[in-house]
Amino acid sequence: MKEVDYFQVQELLSEEHLMIQGMIREFINREVKPFIDVAAQEHRELSGLMLKLGAVGALGSYIPQKYGGAGLDQIAYGLIMQELEAGDSAVRSAASVQSSLVMFPIYTYGSEEQRVKYLPKLAKGEWVGSFGLTEPNHGSDPARMETKLVKSGTGYLLNGAKMWITNAPVCDLAVVWAKDEEGKIRGVIVERTMVGFSTPKTENKWSLRASMTGELIFNDVYIPRENVLPDVRSMKGPLSCLNSARYGISWGVIGAAIDCYQTALKYAMEREQFGRPIAAYQLQQKKLAEFLTEITKAQLMSWRLGVLKNEGRATPQQISMAKRNNVNMALQIARESRQLLGAMGIVGDFPIMRHMMNLESVITYEGTHDIHLLITGQDITGFSAF
Repeated sequence: MKEVDYFQVQELLSEEHLMIQGMIREFINREVKPFIDVAAQEHRELSGLMLKLGAVGALGSYIPQKYGGAGLDQIAYGLIMQELEAGDSAVRSAASVQSSLVMFPIYTYGSEEQRVKYLPKLAKGEWVGSFGLTEPNHGSDPARMETKLVKSGTGYLLNGAKMWITNAPVCDLAVVWAKDEEGKIRGVIVERTMVGFSTPKTENKWSLRASMTGELIFNDVYIPRENVLPDVRSMKGPLSCLNSARYGISWGVIGAAIDCYQTALKYAMEREQFGRPIAAYQLQQKKLAEFLTEITKAQLMSWRLGVLKNEGRATPQQISMAKRNNVNMALQIARESRQLLGAMGIVGDFPIMRHMMNLESVITYEGTHDIHLLITGQDITGFSAF
């Protein structure tokens, strides 16, 4: 299919960006698309996915090479997320969590010993990480978390629970956020082998079915002092991680939208009714023209956000706007594309229904659609509506 780039955004990219995009696209076409529909139907992850993602440099791409990353810029990271989500949101989620929610805080707030110990193995996909912030009673208000970190001897005891955690059932470690005895938010690295740490799996999902989701349960888990992130004692820690992940999502969902658009366009050109391809009829052309318009707007927004992020000037509010707009755009395109395909839109022969179901989760996680709207509203007016 022809590149979906109506405003020649690719001219704004470097040769390195285009090479990376092409490499990840080839990886997705070879290692994901032939297998993802069966995996989603069977509610299982793709075999060996994390090691494969590590081998192509899709994990922690902006982490310095010294720690196993590729040392790439933020636009390269965004393009990687876009191509991964064209395969499936579960694939992008796995890479996004590993990169922005696990590797990023260890690199940014961790000690040199922690960086050297954990980051190279995470970058290779040899270790799988998860991120513990959301709790059973606290989603959009994480500052009220109930998970506690209490001093015990030379270390700490961790008690509490996190839920809706990507990679939880298969993680080797988790970056977990908890309140200490002073009410400060602390980040700790919980390893799979620690006594009292369990990760029950979430079953019966209709969305992100090729991704493992679960809980993180802590029952008097002893955390050595060297497993506490030393350079953060506030909500700045988890929120900065979410900003990185939300930025990646703003790019990623463009990939899902493009996959739906290309599928719908190809089908409309081939499917005949009343003696003509359905692409010849006004209502279908309206859909396709609107799809391309919204994709183009999202591409320009994420590219500009990437430039600002490279310059250290992107604000959390800008990231919230891009995440909210682009996810909603992708979900609407998935829904309308499903209608364009008629009954064929619901079967696994086409990716649209799978994308649509996945995006129903993406529009909720890492800041709900409504919360991101209120973040923009607060930035405009100066009044918090939370």
